[in-house]
Amino acid sequence: MYNDKSPFNSSERELLGRIAVGDQKAFTELFEHYQAMVYDYSMKLTRSKIQAEEIVQNIFIKIWVNRKGILDIENFGAYLNRATRNHSYSALRKIAAQAVREMELTEEGIPGGANAEHRVLYNESARILKSVVDKLPPQRKLVYELCHEQGLKYEEVAEKLNISSGTVHKHMKLALKTIREHFTGLELWLLVLFLFKK
Repeated sequence: MYNDKSPFNSSERELLGRIAVGDQKAFTELFEHYQAMVYDYSMKLTRSKIQAEEIVQNIFIKIWVNRKGILDIENFGAYLNRATRNHSYSALRKIAAQAVREMELTEEGIPGGANAEHRVLYNESARILKSVVDKLPPQRKLVYELCHEQGLKYEEVAEKLNISSGTVHKHMKLALKTIREHFTGLELWLLVLFLFKK
């Protein structure tokens, strides 16, 4: 379904210009060229075919709806990477929040048993996360805390720490990679995402 072998004959800026004025053929060409990249990246992050397909649809629908401003995007590939990452994390945070809500409802309705196991899992996830974050290199830990605990955007963190946005992105990428390596199983990963959903 997601074919990255599609021809991409037009220059990117020319193609974006045609899309900006409502050229559906140009939009189809752009979609066919980039959909596999978006799908593969979102699949890597969410590990869900359904979520990845929805993310592809949502991103390209948004691009078409907001097509008049598409020429404001300086680097379209980088824009898609950022959009895919943001949509993927948003989808996982929603799943994690739902899992936690279900856990809370279970705790309200069923004494002991499963709810106790869920609480142990949740508490253990929080403990592991804190331990991993505490062991990050100082600047990486600070970047992580500013982004995920204080909710600052990469650009805001870059300005605050007097570093480039690219450096912030690199620190976050390495921090999240380190965190993922300490967790196994989708349920743990979702709970971790819930813990740093800000």
